[in-house]
Amino acid sequence: MDAEVRRDGSGAERGSGSPDLPGIEAVEQRIRAGERLGAADGLALFASDDLARLGGLAHAARTRVNGDAGHFALVRPLSVAAAAPAGADGEATEEEHAAAVVRLAQEGGTDGLVELRLDAAGCPAGRFLPLLRALRAALPDGVALTGCTAADVRRFAAESGTNTDAADGIEGVLARLADAGLESLAGDDAGVFDPGVRAHFPGLPAWEEWAQVHRAAHARGLSSVCTLLLGHTEEPAHVVDHLLRLRALQDETGGFREFAPLLHEDGAGHTAGRSGGPASRTVTGAETFKTFAVCRLLLDNVAHIAVDRAAFGDQTAQLTLQFGADELAGPVAEARGAAAPDAPGRDELVELIRDAGFRPVERTAGYGTVHAYDGPDPDRREAPQPMRV
Repeated sequence: MDAEVRRDGSGAERGSGSPDLPGIEAVEQRIRAGERLGAADGLALFASDDLARLGGLAHAARTRVNGDAGHFALVRPLSVAAAAPAGADGEATEEEHAAAVVRLAQEGGTDGLVELRLDAAGCPAGRFLPLLRALRAALPDGVALTGCTAADVRRFAAESGTNTDAADGIEGVLARLADAGLESLAGDDAGVFDPGVRAHFPGLPAWEEWAQVHRAAHARGLSSVCTLLLGHTEEPAHVVDHLLRLRALQDETGGFREFAPLLHEDGAGHTAGRSGGPASRTVTGAETFKTFAVCRLLLDNVAHIAVDRAAFGDQTAQLTLQFGADELAGPVAEARGAAAPDAPGRDELVELIRDAGFRPVERTAGYGTVHAYDGPDPDRREAPQPMRV
């Protein structure tokens, strides 16, 4: 497997059981009865070593929502220089950025480039907003612009001299972002919401601050992605608490369109890493599948769970589709020789999903269908199929 097993310093498996927890049989009965799971149920699921049973429960839950679809989208990341003004020291102007992105859209057909991810980390609002407006003006309506974490929104409010704890400051920034063309917030700075864990990541907003931004974004009609950061100091109780906080906020607003577990990378790749933090630990293959299953079973009001195939590896990502995930996420090259030469092309990604036993569906930013592909051939005995539910 791509995700290797590592135990903690004591040599014990993470998430060992407790005599005070319900057994997996009792949790399964609650699931079968349609009851909503709570914290004790989540801990009991983590304590179970019966991966096949966990996978079956999570797969049944994903099938009720998403059937046999394995989603993917064409997402184009775009980073903006933190402090450089447009045109300075080789930094592209807004018009040059827009022209380059339009060319990328044209390589694969503008109906296929459904989401443009703008990394705003460190970029001032005075640089970011003009770029948003230039891109929105240049791109077709089918391209959704997403980006800005809660930390970015709070920073933009502070730049404007507004109290970042005041609702009008946050709402004012969100109004300007929406007017410039932003449609969805990123959730890379979710990390783990437990205060003790969060103390290891000093650059992240506290749960209350994070939730305030996403609550205000959802009220304005912006959707957002929520995430969970794995592979540092988190324990099963922290993960369960994190999921239940997200579930409660989703009950309130309904604005999360997708949930995605992420891997901590020691300062590379994710917002949480850029803010500093503890050393990463290797996440076990079993832990990965168990976590995806628990996420699917506890986070029952977010329709889609995505796995980052670049972070977890193709084999592990494929298997998570049997443990509750319904999307393979990560950059996709519309055509070979495009700006993401190492990313899989459409055909390769379609085969990864089909090889995992699912029906590939290329989606829009709002989970409409761009193109539905044939699934595995059911008449071929050797063809992979989703587990029975």
